[in-house]
Amino acid sequence: MTAAASFTSSINRLLAQVSHWEQPRWSSPAGGPATRADVVFTLVQRLADLGADAEGRERRPVPREHDLVLADQLRVMAADIVDATPADALLSEATAAVDTTRKAFP
Repeated sequence: MTAAASFTSSINRLLAQVSHWEQPRWSSPAGGPATRADVVFTLVQRLADLGADAEGRERRPVPREHDLVLADQLRVMAADIVDATPADALLSEATAAVDTTRKAFP
């Protein structure tokens, strides 16, 4: 499996896990003081940073929108990374970040 395919597979598994969540689930703790939304938003920002690196542009903060928008933000950030056709190392780093986030939600 290519690094891009592995990343796409990983992000699709996470989206299948979280895209149907309603507000109470997003607001629930993720095994510590952070909510599930906080954990996913941290991933959104990480993917945005990796996307900026892949495109050779400056990193910028992602706006924190309503929790119910997080799945869409994940989709956009993932698509931006794949469209940039980055090196396998960057894709592997992105995949690891997605997998770590996915494992945070039993």
